[in-house]
Amino acid sequence: MKFGTNQINAIETVLRESLIDMGVHSVCLIDMSGNIILDLANGDVSHNVYSLAAVAANNFNAVSEMAKLLGQDEFSLLFHKGENESIHFDKVTDDFLLVTLFGKDIPLGYLRLKVTEAIGKLKKFLPEKV
Repeated sequence: MKFGTNQINAIETVLRESLIDMGVHSVCLIDMSGNIILDLANGDVSHNVYSLAAVAANNFNAVSEMAKLLGQDEFSLLFHKGENESIHFDKVTDDFLLVTLFGKDIPLGYLRLKVTEAIGKLKKFLPEKV
């Protein structure tokens, strides 16, 4: 899937204004294979984004299979809480996943609200099916 410059700029604006500006450490839009579409950070992050994207996609796909084993269509979001940093995964479309890293200073409910708003905006710039 190729994205045009205007699409990438629009996606970056949504992620920056909706999530980075509210204080998240990093946000990454990836496809379900772990390929990075766009990665933004606040400058305080030192993780390997390529490894994180690959593991995040595999994690999400594994949990999706667990959902099917339990008779669920899917679990559309995942959350892992760490001592100082947590990670939130949310399905944007069938082909794209939003991975957000944030600190303990951001309440999970507020983050989920902002992620939901961002996803609504992102869908305007992403294909429904790849």
